This record gives sequence, structure tokens and C-alpha cells, in this order.
Amino acid sequence: MTRRISYILLLILCHCKLFAGQFDEVKALVARRAPWLSGHVVFKPMANTGKDVFELSTQNGKLIIGATGPNSAAVGLNWYLKYYCHRSMSHMGDNLAPVASLPVIKQPLRITAPAQVRYALNYCTYNYTMSFYSWKDWERELDWMALNGVNVMLTVEGMEAVWQNTLKQAGYNDKEINDFIVGPAYTAWWLMGNIEGWGGPMPQSQIDNRKLIQQKMMARMNALGIEPVLQGFYGMVPSSLKNKIKAHIIDQGAWGAFKRPEILDPTDPEFSHIAGIYYKEMQKLYGNNIRYFAGDPFHEGGKTDGIDLSKAGAAIQAQMQLYYPGSIWVLQGWQDNPKKQMLAGLDKSKVLVQELFGEFTNNWEKRDAYEGTPFIWCTVNNFGERPGVYGKLQRFADETDRARKSPLSGYLKGVGIMPEGINNNPPDYDLMLELGWRQEHVNTQKWIEGYTTYRYGKSNPHISKAWEGFLATIYQSLPGYQEGAGESIFCARPALKINSTSSWGTFVRNYDSVKFEHAVQELANAAPALGNSSTYKIDLINMARQVLANKGAIVFKELTTAYNKKDIPAFNKSSAQFLKMIKLTDDLLNTDSYFKLNTYLKQATTQGNTPDEKANNLNNALMLITYWGENVRAEDNLHEYAYKEWAGFMNSFYLPRWQLYFNYLKNNLEEKPTEAPDFFTWERQWVKDNQKLQPETKSRPLNEVVKEIMAI
Repeated sequence: MTRRISYILLLILCHCKLFAGQFDEVKALVARRAPWLSGHVVFKPMANTGKDVFELSTQNGKLIIGATGPNSAAVGLNWYLKYYCHRSMSHMGDNLAPVASLPVIKQPLRITAPAQVRYALNYCTYNYTMSFYSWKDWERELDWMALNGVNVMLTVEGMEAVWQNTLKQAGYNDKEINDFIVGPAYTAWWLMGNIEGWGGPMPQSQIDNRKLIQQKMMARMNALGIEPVLQGFYGMVPSSLKNKIKAHIIDQGAWGAFKRPEILDPTDPEFSHIAGIYYKEMQKLYGNNIRYFAGDPFHEGGKTDGIDLSKAGAAIQAQMQLYYPGSIWVLQGWQDNPKKQMLAGLDKSKVLVQELFGEFTNNWEKRDAYEGTPFIWCTVNNFGERPGVYGKLQRFADETDRARKSPLSGYLKGVGIMPEGINNNPPDYDLMLELGWRQEHVNTQKWIEGYTTYRYGKSNPHISKAWEGFLATIYQSLPGYQEGAGESIFCARPALKINSTSSWGTFVRNYDSVKFEHAVQELANAAPALGNSSTYKIDLINMARQVLANKGAIVFKELTTAYNKKDIPAFNKSSAQFLKMIKLTDDLLNTDSYFKLNTYLKQATTQGNTPDEKANNLNNALMLITYWGENVRAEDNLHEYAYKEWAGFMNSFYLPRWQLYFNYLKNNLEEKPTEAPDFFTWERQWVKDNQKLQPETKSRPLNEVVKEIMAI
């Protein structure tokens, strides 16, 4: 009897230790991001009722966080930091300084997440933001994800190793594999079946390093309660595979200037053979405990001729289930994908569709929850990580609430953020993920008060007025299609008539730019109270940058009018003013390392192990933000898709490009006709000539630069 009691006590103690251990990584997160809180927080497990829950209370001077798991505990921690300590972490600066004394929670708080899934990341984020992330960068990223309640996250950092091992078993040599795997800045479009080989070859050391980072990421994610989404096998194969096996392989044609990988018909017997190799290699590298797989056949086009889509979808899912029983296939709701016929052949209980572009689409409604398929409501918000302050905040809140209350609510499984680049517009991502934890319909005018207080550390009347103006301008929720923020004319490829900087962007400012400028002035007026805040400084730079870009559009219109009227003095005055504004933009951005080209070039070089690797990383990084890729004049639509307003880039790339063009126009006006600049060639040569860090220049005082901008 005594032995039995001892055994039961031992089981109870082990059980308690097991539960206590589930919060170890959240405790480590506290130590990394808010060490001043480390000795003052106690985590306690709560019974799991099928929903994620956290509770906050104060007992004996300690913060008590009760939670159903590590993810809920991290959100509880973040809630306390944001709404009690007025502290926060973001992709655009942190406000995590110690508080004088820990705030007491007078009434215990309990919050239950209505969203089962809180998803993060787009394939494109892996390149527009994360191409050259180190483990330190990923550690920070995962901390942010956990604090904001992300519990399902795309993680495709190490897919090169899976493909390399798969192709070796399929009879490929090293050169043939290198011709398929892309360079480090182009992973997204390779995995989406758009390109192959471009930017490569990827060195073996880089493939190995990405594999190790992926393994570390997955271990950390598991400890933080974040489930990884890896790349499933959906039939994408090298275009050279048809030369090695006899099978029904469908040529997918071109994606712009790029030859697409081909599709191995999922109903062909060879499909299960290749899929089997792929998933076995996945298991060797990343384990058997993977519940989510992504992979979109025929993304942004592609050919389906000769394929029975219903049977193809069923075959893809069958192989996924064979090697990972119970796994869920994650599909992008983008354009006409996932195709209706393909969904018809699936076990929809093991599918999750992302309403990708929720700020403008309602395909979840038009297609009756994608013909009765579980889905999540997501926002892209940013394309190409192009600069610009933008976000339809109230739309986020309204549409998620509407979906929850609709007859299709049973299919709604959660929310997600899917930006093409994430280093921008922090309120968009904070709000969107917080909606996964709020039961009520959120009024963003009330929400923004809490946001600004935790972003800057305290409330301020100038800040309140500024953000009231931002909600009425850049962050308003007008209907209509728009791919991200209105673009900067400074970064456009020079011409007299320009409709947009990137091929699918816009110059339209669907807000009152004067009202916005007044709001930025209010933000600037808060400098005496908040000037030492890094988040305030970053926001002020970003908003002033937008003011300057808006004014640049006006000056550009003046200079084109002067040119068309052949008014040489007016043209000279306007063109000089335009160039001065580009230089002033560089001065503004040079006041903080967050907005410097060198910050990102250093990231690229650090991830290279040899001179050749560093050079290829720089080549990849610079191609992506200039002409994007390929050398086909007839298919040059991707230039400036990922343009950046960065110090060192404004004055070394955009400024000389405009100077070249203005000199050409001036010669025309003076009846000294010269050949028009060949920007296609010039941009590619610039990338070759600038694969190095830019010379650093001394920065001017921020308040001085902002004052000059506001006076224009």
C-alpha cells in the first residue's frame, strides 16, 4: 500500500514537473526581451478545454500568468507588457525599457482566443524580409510571433536540403541540382513553382546552414507552441526531369521572363515514387511530427491541360497522408486558387484555405467557404516590402467580425498575417493578430489609444492628435482595389509619363495628404516628450518620409508641365527641386540604421562564408530591390517591385538615375538631342558595380531634417 501511494505521488510530481517545464521557453523569452521582469513572473498551467486561454493576476507582488500552454502564456505576457507596463516589441523598433515599478493587476483578467489558428507569413516574406536571417534574427522573430499569439507559421528555410537529397536519389548530379535550386533571395518563387535556378547556385555551406537553422527554428517553435508549416510535394519538378524518367510531365510555360518548373501529373505512377523520396527525406531532416504542409499547384497561372484536377488533388493529399497521417494541406486563396475542381477531390477536414488578400477580397463568402472548406481570414497588406504607410485597420476588424457572425462561421478557423514583407506598418500586424484573441467587435479608434501608449511608453496629446489624423488618412478603410501604399515617384524608373513605380502599384493617394501632413506635424510636436524613444524616432522618420514622397509627386507634375511647355527656366527649377528632395530623403533616412541600405547589405555578407558566397548574397540582395531578375527586355515588368527608400540607396541609385534622365531632357529642350538612357542596361550594370557596402556619411539631426521637410 505504501509503495502504491509513493508511486502515485511520484506520478503526480512528474506530472507537475512536466507542466512546469512547458513554460521554460517562455521564461527564457522573458529573460531575452524583458529581463527586468524575470524574477517577478510566475507561470501556472490551466486545464485545456480545447481553446487557448490565459489569465493575469497579481499575488504577493508577483505577476501570475495562468495559461493552457506556452503560446497562451506568451500572449498573456505580451498583454501585460502592452496594456499594463506600456511596453512592446515590433519589427520597427522596440519599447522594452524597464518600468519603475511593476503595475498591479487589480482585477484578474481572463481572455479566451476565439481563433483556433493564428497564422503568420507569406512565402514572399522569406525573401523580401528574411533572405539573410541569422539564427539571432530568427530567434527574435520567433519571440515576436509567440508574444503575438501566432501558433501556426510557414517555415521553409531549409527546403533546399530536402530537394537536394530527393534529386540525388532521382539520379541528378550536383550541377543539375544547382540548375534547379535558386539563390538565397528567390526561395519563395521557386517553392511556388514560378522559377528555377535564378540567383544560384546556392553553395553547399548555405544549404547546410539553412537546414540547421530550420531544425533550430522547429525546436524553438515547438517549445513556444507554434506549429510549423513545411513545403509539401505537389508535383513541382525540375524541367529537366522529363529527360530522366518516362511520365506525364506538363510544361508549365513561363512566369514573366522565367521558365517555370514543370508539374509531374499527380495521377501518374511516378508521382508516388518521387513524393515518397521527398517525404522520407523530409522525415530524416525534420522529423515525423509535422502537421501542416503548404504547396499550391498552378500558382499564378500554369497549365492544367490533360490533368484531372479532382483526382490530382486527391493524389497529392494521399501521399501527404501516407507519410504524415492526419496532416493538413494549407492552400492559398489567391486569384482562382485553390481551384474548385481540385478541392472537390479532397478530404476537406484535412485542408485549410487562406483567404489571402482579405482586405480586398471576400472569396470565403462568394465561394461558400471555398465550397465548404475550413479557412482563415488573412491580410497581405504589403507587396514587395515596398515602403509606404498603409493599412485598412477597421476593415480588418469589421471583416473578421462579419465572418464570425456569418452562416459560414463554422468553417472559419482563425486569422492570419501574410505580408510579402513585414518590416513595415506595425499597427497592422499587432491589430490583425490581436483580433485572434478578441471576442468583441473592435473599434480601431479606441484600440489605437492603447496601441500608441504601448508603442511609445506613455500617452501624449500630440500623439493622440497625430494618430487620430493617421486613422482618418493612411490607415482608413476605403473600398477599392489597391496593392499596398501609394508609391514614391522618387523610386520610379524615369519617364515623363509614369503611372506607378512598380508594375502593379499605384501613385493614388486615397487620403487627404494635407490632413496627413498636419498629423505628421503633430507627431513632430511630441519630440520634446518622446524624442528619446526609438519607436517614436522610427515612426517620425517614416511619416516624414511619406510627406516628402507625397510632395515629390507635386514637384514631378510641375517639371513635366514645364518640359511639355518647353519652359526651360521652370524645368530647371523643378528638376533641381526634385533632386534636392531625393537628397533630403537620404538625409532623413540616414538618421537611423533601420532605414540604411548598409544594414541589409551587412546582413547579406554576414550570411556568406566565403568571398564568393558573400558576393552572390550581395548580388541576390541588390537584384531583388532593383530590376528583380532576368534579362529579357520584353518581360521587364518586375523592376522596382521591391523598391526601397533607404539611405545610401536613394543617393547611389535613384538620384543618379534621375540625373541621367534630366540631363537627357535638358539636352532635348536646348535642341541638343541625345540618345535616351538605357535604364534596363544601366540598372544591371549598377548591381554589378555596387556589390559592396556604401560609404557611411555623417547624419544630420533628425529634428533639423524634419523641420526642413515640413517647411517645403
